[in-house]
Amino acid sequence: MNVTALSVTPIKGTRVQRVREVALGRDGARGNRRFFLIDERGRMINAKSLGELQTIVAECVDNVLTLTFPDGQSISGPVNTREEPIAVRFFSTTVQARPVDGPFAEALSEHLGRPIRVMESLIGAVDRGRQGGVSLISRASLERLAQAAGETEIDARRFRMLIEVDGLDAHEEDGWVGHVVQVGEAEIRFRGHVGRCLVTSRDPDTGQVTLPTLDILGEYRKGLGTTEPLPFGIYGEVVKEGFVRVGDAVKAVQ
Repeated sequence: MNVTALSVTPIKGTRVQRVREVALGRDGARGNRRFFLIDERGRMINAKSLGELQTIVAECVDNVLTLTFPDGQSISGPVNTREEPIAVRFFSTTVQARPVDGPFAEALSEHLGRPIRVMESLIGAVDRGRQGGVSLISRASLERLAQAAGETEIDARRFRMLIEVDGLDAHEEDGWVGHVVQVGEAEIRFRGHVGRCLVTSRDPDTGQVTLPTLDILGEYRKGLGTTEPLPFGIYGEVVKEGFVRVGDAVKAVQ
């Protein structure tokens, strides 16, 4: 078994990008989902409700944030968070986050047609927190879904998973929940199955709804006794830090 792809984005909801390596810390891949976006009510927004976010490419290198829009225009600037943390809504909970200064809010608001602010999370903006800092899917599971959908293939980026692996049977990774798996230098204790939402139906580049993934999963992945409904892939917590690179070996530890 080995790692075949790694996908990250510094801003939750923006287009995920392929990388050759990630450094896994206790909260997941360093820099991944470091930021998230809020609306005028102080509530987190993502591509589930605002698919246009997936047309934006975000990068953060040496603490310089760059946003590239569909027309090719880019804006860049240092990540400045001079303000004190404020309370905002992140899904159904309240979290503390720092507003990010610079040109980003204005550019995003103009592109998306509504007031937007960029926030730096104090604890990262991965959906399930530290226990879900890593997500994983197998190529065989993606192929099985494509078969169920009557498609030749399905772009794995729809599912916004950190790690993609090969060498498993379809959905064999489901059995890793409750176990520790070594991936590259790191070790991950998998905590649960990733239940799916509407964002997976969106094209990962355009954000348009192009595939009824929830209906397809509901037809062949229901009633399985998994930790979340409509499961596709698994999530877990880093118990040993280290680098993970494309091509690295994957093996169960316990």
